[in-house]
Amino acid sequence: MPLFTLDELEATVATVRPFVPPTPAYAWPLLAKRTGAEIIVKHENHTPTGSFKARGPLAYLDALRRDGRLPKGLVTATRGNHGQSVAIAAARSGIPSIIVVPEGNSSEKNAAMEAFGGQLVTAGKDFDESRVIAAEIQQQRGYHFVPSFHRELVKGVATYAYELFTTCPDLDVVYVPIGMGSGICGLITVRDLLGLKTEIVGVVAENAPAFAHSFEAGRPIPSNSARTFADGMACRDPQPEAFEIIAAGAARVVAVSEADIAEAIRIYYATTHNLAEGAGAAPLAALLKEKNRYAGKRVGLVLSGGNIDMAVFAQILRGETPAA
Repeated sequence: MPLFTLDELEATVATVRPFVPPTPAYAWPLLAKRTGAEIIVKHENHTPTGSFKARGPLAYLDALRRDGRLPKGLVTATRGNHGQSVAIAAARSGIPSIIVVPEGNSSEKNAAMEAFGGQLVTAGKDFDESRVIAAEIQQQRGYHFVPSFHRELVKGVATYAYELFTTCPDLDVVYVPIGMGSGICGLITVRDLLGLKTEIVGVVAENAPAFAHSFEAGRPIPSNSARTFADGMACRDPQPEAFEIIAAGAARVVAVSEADIAEAIRIYYATTHNLAEGAGAAPLAALLKEKNRYAGKRVGLVLSGGNIDMAVFAQILRGETPAA
């Protein structure tokens, strides 16, 4: 049973589009030369927040409003992109938002969340600890907790997949990063709704392998750590609902190293002059790892975001691999 219908998705497109115009899907010849495949990059780094996450909370809050349940405030936990989007959605509805981030979080993403209207709280050693603290704030303030994975969030995020698949319905495969799962689950759901045969390959960091291990085992398995500089994939506790969709609809889940991700960031800049954050570059890293599999094929890469700190990007351009 899909999370939503095609009619529901098309209605959500109308909700999201005034704030997030369709992002481009470009064929880049220098990427084709490196990989031996025709490459279509879905540029979610071109949204107003620089990430695909811009789409989800707009749909989520719209659903609450239509149900007559607009809350007095929102609270969530994030490494950055989800938090920016929650802050924007709250501000557009005239309500406050509290965004909990872990210690050592990206300073530039923190600044962006505050600029979009969020009240920042730094607490917790990683995302999963921050999520517990956000739930405590929910109880204290009476705010509405916005999860990282929810049907309405996925439906909003899935508008990017609808754009991609209606523009490029003949893709042989799409590589997509996995954080908490909304991006890949939206992609799987839209593919199935449109009746396409495209393979979908999830990508995780070797240092945050929870979804890869879970996919292999056939059940959600938390990992002990998620220490990757690709903070959009820093998940150590797969949620069962997301895992169920991935297990049923993904061809496989590929793990890439920190060095692989850094190299993919350099390649994106050299071949397209686009900034890719770690999670955004991971699909390219996975394709390069498996490029013999798709020689001569038509391959989609979801460049999910470009919100990389300047100091980290400078380090990568020097040929280095950032520490987590």
